[in-house]
Amino acid sequence: MDWIEAFEIFSLVTGVIYLVLEVLQKNFMWVVGILTAAAAVVAFAAQHLYASMSLNVYYVVVSVIGLAQWKKDEEKVQEGIHLRKISGRGLLLSACVFAAGTVLLYFILSALGDPASWLDAGVTVLSAVATWWLAKSIPQQWILWIVADFASAYLCFSQGMNWMTVLYVFYALSAIYGYYHWKKQGRYV
Repeated sequence: MDWIEAFEIFSLVTGVIYLVLEVLQKNFMWVVGILTAAAAVVAFAAQHLYASMSLNVYYVVVSVIGLAQWKKDEEKVQEGIHLRKISGRGLLLSACVFAAGTVLLYFILSALGDPASWLDAGVTVLSAVATWWLAKSIPQQWILWIVADFASAYLCFSQGMNWMTVLYVFYALSAIYGYYHWKKQGRYV
């Protein structure tokens, strides 16, 4: 096992823990998420997948924001999972960020020699939007994750990142469960 594979395996193990905590909406998931994302930064950088690497840097930052937001929401909802509705404005803004961000990132990644520029760009921007929705406790974030995680699994598989492929398939399957769990257990704040 080489050092890159060790970072992939670490991301896999901590990523599974993170996802269980996310489905259960436990604040400690944000701490575990920081560890997972930091290891993934190294793994993606080694494969020259710069957008996915940058996305994991973003995950570290949003984890701090998410922890603060969830602590506030937790005080408002004593039992169950705290949820928020997305506004029409928020939905439109998210769609614009996805479209414009994907195109812009594609050109940047192409110039950097990213081996899968379109897919890496699309997955990165969709995941950034989904992470923002997660920090805001919007239950539809799970739908974005299902798409992004299956696409990420394909991206990793196409680049020979087998452990990361397993992680993203697990993420996608868990996102399906997470969506139904949040819808069943959630309370809007």
